[in-house]
Amino acid sequence: MKIGEFNIELEKMVYEPSDDSFLLIDNLNINPGEKVLEIGTGSGIVAMYASKVAGEVVATDINFNAIEIAEKNFLLNNIDNINILFGDLFEPLESEGFDGNGKFDVILFNTPYLPTENDEILEDDLNYAFDGGLDGRKVIDPFLNQVKNHLNKNGKVQLIQSSLSNIEQTLLKLEELGFLVEITASEKFFFEEIVLITGFLD
Repeated sequence: MKIGEFNIELEKMVYEPSDDSFLLIDNLNINPGEKVLEIGTGSGIVAMYASKVAGEVVATDINFNAIEIAEKNFLLNNIDNINILFGDLFEPLESEGFDGNGKFDVILFNTPYLPTENDEILEDDLNYAFDGGLDGRKVIDPFLNQVKNHLNKNGKVQLIQSSLSNIEQTLLKLEELGFLVEITASEKFFFEEIVLITGFLD
């Protein structure tokens, strides 16, 4: 599959790049040489676009199928400035053998933001890409609680979420953490609005 200038392979247990992925890609706020972390890299396409500008990218995912396909896609496109780690949210940064300093200039996350009832849970790894728990915030809130600890001074966070998972709550939480926050892009669909929230650490 061709996405822009990149060739990527897909895997049925890994989230296929969609409108929310492209909303993030089209509005990346990365300066040349910055160190970038992407949580939940999936196929790796966002990390690949980030790698064009960033000095270094660290990409993580809780779905091991995603780790495998993203690594394959980085090799397929001869990208050598992405380090990929397996695990949940920021946990991989503490993993044995990772020599990074744990702090980044930009953190990216296309969150699993869909409110999910118990009977809607998928019984496979693809569930990680969608399942936001009953209120859509099962992953968003733990991410917000930790994100500031992993940003350099004047760092930025960019996250995708849905109007179904309480955008105002995210904006308020980031403001409480000391971020200057704005919705930098959005796209309306029949039943929801997908937004890109950018927070600048003061």
